[in-house]
Parts: sequence; C-alpha cells; structure tokens
Amino acid sequence: MSKAPSSSVTSSPAASSAANSMWGGRFAQAPADQMLKINASIDVDKRMYREDITASQAHARMLAKVGILTAEESAQIITGLSQVLSEIEAGQFEFKIELEDIHMNVESRLKAIIGDVAGKLHTARSRNDQVVTDFRLWLRGALGSLDAALESFIAVLDQRVAEHRATAMPGFTHLQVAQPVTFGLHLDAYKQMMLRDRARLADCAKRVNENPLGACALAGTSFPIDRALTAAELGFARPMPNTMDAVSARDFVLEFLAAGSILSVHLSRLAEEIILWMSQPFAFIKLPDAYTTGSSIMPQKKNADAAELVRGKSGGVTGRLMQMLMTIKGLPLTYNKDMQDDKAATFEVYDTLALCLAAMEGMIAGLTVNTARMAEVAEDGYATATELADWLVVQLGLPFREAHHVTGRIVKMAEAKGCRLSQLALADMQAVEPRINQGIFEVLSVEAALRRRGLTG
Repeated sequence: MSKAPSSSVTSSPAASSAANSMWGGRFAQAPADQMLKINASIDVDKRMYREDITASQAHARMLAKVGILTAEESAQIITGLSQVLSEIEAGQFEFKIELEDIHMNVESRLKAIIGDVAGKLHTARSRNDQVVTDFRLWLRGALGSLDAALESFIAVLDQRVAEHRATAMPGFTHLQVAQPVTFGLHLDAYKQMMLRDRARLADCAKRVNENPLGACALAGTSFPIDRALTAAELGFARPMPNTMDAVSARDFVLEFLAAGSILSVHLSRLAEEIILWMSQPFAFIKLPDAYTTGSSIMPQKKNADAAELVRGKSGGVTGRLMQMLMTIKGLPLTYNKDMQDDKAATFEVYDTLALCLAAMEGMIAGLTVNTARMAEVAEDGYATATELADWLVVQLGLPFREAHHVTGRIVKMAEAKGCRLSQLALADMQAVEPRINQGIFEVLSVEAALRRRGLTG
C-alpha cells in the first residue's frame, strides 16, 4: 500500500469560519485552537485519499442509478473527484487541518472545482459510514500487500530449508542442547508459523471485506439507495446487514492487530535466534554486511542490529493491539470519536510488519551457515543421550524410566572424562549396565541419530 503524498497540512486564520461552515448552522462559536488540534485527523487519514475518492465515485454512480442525482450531476462529481485525485498524487493538494479529515478536505476541494453540486455527493451517507468504508478498503489492500510479502518470505525460508535438510545442528530445550536436528527442520518450524500467520491474515480479510456504506450515521436512510450496487462496485462481498454494527464495529481492526501481533512475535523469535546464532559463543551463522552494523569504538564488532530491531518492534505492534482493545471495550453503540485512533494504530502496525518482513527475508536469504560448528556443538552437548536410552529399551528390554537412569549415569561418566558419548569405551558403559554391547555405537553419533528419524514432521 502506498502512503499519502507528502503534501503539507496547513491551518489558516479562517479556520473557525471554515469549520463552522462544514458543521452547518448549529454552532454559534468557533472551535478552540486546542479543539482543532485534538479533533483533526488529516495528518493520519490523508493516507486513505484514494479509497475515499473511489468510494465517493461509487456512491455518486449509485445515486444516479436510483434517481437521486441526475446523470449529469453524477458525471460532474465523478470527473471532479478524478481531478482531486490527480492533484493529490501530483503533490499539488493542500490538506487543511481546519477541514479535520480526508473526507472534508476532498469534498471542499471538489466544491471549489464543480461548485454547489458537490454538496449533493453527501446525500444518503454520513462520515460515520464513509470513514469505515474507506478504512475497510484500505485495510483490504494492506492485507493483500502483507500476504504477498509473507508469500515471498515463505519462499525464501523454503529454499533455505531445502538447502539444509541434512545440515546437523543441536536442537535446544531450555536453551540447553537436547537432541540432534537439522538446520532445515529448525527453519521449517518458522516456515510453518508463517504459513499459519498467512492463513490468519487471509481469514481476517474475509471479515474486512463487507460494505458499511449506506448505513449512514447509524440508522440507514429513507432515500431509496442500492447498497448491493455499491458493494459490488467496490468489490465487497456483501453489504453489512446491521446499520448500527456497520458504523461501530471495529473488531476487524482488532483482528488485524491480533494477527499482526502474532506475526510480529514469530518474527521476534526468529530474530532472537539469529542474534544468538551469530554471537561468538554459538558462531552458527554469519549475516551479510548489509544487515549488520559496527561499533563507534570497537572496530571488531559486527552487530545483528536488523534482527535486534525486528525483535524490538514487536513490542510496538502488540502495544497497539492493547491500546485498541482498551479503547473499544468501553464504547457504547454506535460511533464514538475515540475510534479515530484506530487508523493510526493500524497504519503503524502495517508499516512495521511490512518493514520487518522485508528485513527478515533479506537476513535469511543472505546468511551463511557454519555447518562444522553446528555439528560440533551437537556432538559435544550429549545430544544423542535419548538415542542411547531408546537403544537400551529396544535392545535390552529395559523400562524407559530405568533406561533413562542408566543413560544419565553414562552421560555423567562422559562428562567426568571430558569426552563425547561416542568416545566412551565399551567397558566404561558396561560398568554401568553389563549387557550393553558393541551395537550401542551404531546410535551414538549425530549422523546416526538423524538417520533414525523417518517419521512425519
């Protein structure tokens, strides 16, 4: 999704009169400067300029189709809106804070272009249904962009999985060496997470893709509008069936922020592993220079800062979810101004996820693997102890609990001797369990342990 052009937001001495003219005749006093600042959202929602104009053009076509506008009036409005779009995209549009939001800014400029007929565009709609229509359109596009980014990242993970399907490394529990695995299996675990993240976002997109336009402020309208027509034109699956729900529901935002939070946590976990793997005690991988930084005082340093930043940004994503959960939980039906913050939260989370996915894809695609070091740590960490215990069960008929105890004593012996399990003498192991025979050495190496793992998963 593209951001709004960098056209500036300005405030003029005529702010109070402009604001009052937008509200009509109900107010005798101009808004305070502080009210203008806290109430305006144009700095944030100008990002939805394209969606706002697209939805307005669809609305104008529908109004003509049902006879509320003439064909000429509708054509004037649609042509004028196209000019507004061109001005914004050319950076020639002046966004004004006194006009509060993208909707009023567009409508004001439309009136300057085509005159009073512009005021007919707002027939049979409210800013309440207008803003949530724009927002759903924007988020639908954003979800499509994130889906493409996830698809690309998953493809890179899949490529590295295939490369390292037989690359031995230690598997960890409690960050202690546990059992031998492969680097391909380890990366595939993250691929599976990303596949689920992609499915969550796709599921979210289904509920985003409903049309609130025509709900007006909350109770619909007495005008003979055709909501199915605007839904079809805008690519929505259906009109939302309850007008009060249409303008007040923000669970589609919460769902996106929740799915985005889970995705960001998954990226953070992978980032943490990259940081560990790159540290000297591990020395499992090296990152390309393009994704690392140095130190201003220590010339030898090569820091995994891109991974650290991905890890850190997950806090901001999950924080935005908490913010919106707390905002929505206390709101009665229907629209409340608190909802205005939903767009800032959503835009920020989308931008963060898009950036983190791109950075993570670059790191995974470019990292080099120290296969010898990975295999060495797997061997040195007694990672085949479980294989030893399983052998005792299968070959000697020991109950697993007893085999576990015997293996623990053998591991302790190897630790005392400062050697690997595969380096222990047969006599040493027989001192613990006399029935152990030469066949034990067939399962004590990392390679042998990996060969024995043929089950699904």
